[in-house]
Amino acid sequence: MADDIEAKRVRWHSRRGMLELDVLLVPFAEEAYTSLSAEDKVRYRQLLDCEDPDLFTWFMEHIIPDDPDIARIVKLVQEHARSR
Repeated sequence: MADDIEAKRVRWHSRRGMLELDVLLVPFAEEAYTSLSAEDKVRYRQLLDCEDPDLFTWFMEHIIPDDPDIARIVKLVQEHARSR
């Protein structure tokens, strides 16, 4: 039950209101989040705490995040989007 509530919260927080981010984050939250390792789930939740302009820059591949944990989850989201 707690996992289900967590997954719903993650899906809700994945909606950013910026189309470019929503088309990446919402499908990832709906399709891939529950199958992530516990560590990657933490990384994804940390990613959701980041500011939208930073997320936009990272996902549009202009720069790689300095934080290796954030860089890892950005890469996972991008790979998920490419595989769809």
